[in-house]
Amino acid sequence: MERKARQSMTTQPKIYVAGHRGMVGSAIVRTLQQQGQTNIVTRTHAELDLTNQAAVQEFFKSEKPHQVYLAAAKVGGIHANNTYPAEFIYQNLMVQANVIHSAWLNGVQKLLFLGSSCIYPKLALQPMREDALLTGTLEPTNEPYAIAKIAGIKLCESYNRQYGASHGVDYRSVMPTNLYGPGDNYHPENSHVIPALIRRFHEAKVINAPIVTIWGSGTPRREFLYVDDMAAASVHVMNLDKTTYDAHTQPMQSLINVGFGEDITIHELAQAVGRALGYSGSIAFDPSKPDGSPRKLMDSHRLNALGWHAKVNLADGLATAYQDFLDSSLRA
Repeated sequence: MERKARQSMTTQPKIYVAGHRGMVGSAIVRTLQQQGQTNIVTRTHAELDLTNQAAVQEFFKSEKPHQVYLAAAKVGGIHANNTYPAEFIYQNLMVQANVIHSAWLNGVQKLLFLGSSCIYPKLALQPMREDALLTGTLEPTNEPYAIAKIAGIKLCESYNRQYGASHGVDYRSVMPTNLYGPGDNYHPENSHVIPALIRRFHEAKVINAPIVTIWGSGTPRREFLYVDDMAAASVHVMNLDKTTYDAHTQPMQSLINVGFGEDITIHELAQAVGRALGYSGSIAFDPSKPDGSPRKLMDSHRLNALGWHAKVNLADGLATAYQDFLDSSLRA
């Protein structure tokens, strides 16, 4: 039995998940394990600094993975992007360039790059299609992060164009909408909207605060996708045969949107989070704080045509996310 298990592991591709401790990376690892993959390689930041070119090259040279999921990134909400623009563009550019180039140098033919919906213009037509990329001005608050993610897409496309035929390189990109779920960052200032709201409503509930005040006007519309759905979509896209993938993309427009398919206002989201946590107070808004883009809804028809659809609705996802917040608070 042990011999069979060892044989099974050796026949599986060696898969490197960069950023496995992050929300998306950990969900990808869960999804791969649920599908029976056991030959998964990971490194913590302390073990491998992805901004260090020499260290990344040495890692790829010694490990020789067959597939790479590039989920490592410096991420944050509006406040974090506004406060640390240099860190967001530098660190993300370095990580992407190092991982993608070292993957090619060491014979990796299959790589999946995870981008972000913020790559699209601030006033892009809604829902945002893949061909909206580079057609207008970006949202100023997260432009450095968006520029880095656009560079990641173009890195993948450029390596495909130059080395696809000669080296079998097949590097793909997926653009998730706003994600939430287990493993999220609940920092009071540097988190995204759902974890920030979960923390704020939880703290108000604990002290019986009569009102919770939310940044912005509450009118922007956003789309939210449960992180395990995103992970399932990532594995689905990675495993598509090349003929099918190529039939639905173009060499210089190869990205694929990953969304839930519906959006809601931030006001409606705040109400949903309040219900999920059992908060009974009132909700107010502070319009002096930035709203960001007026609307961000992804057009996911390309991915749907490739056979994938989201499964987890917002109410169920928020309930799981809140439990994760409680569990993470206990661990802390």
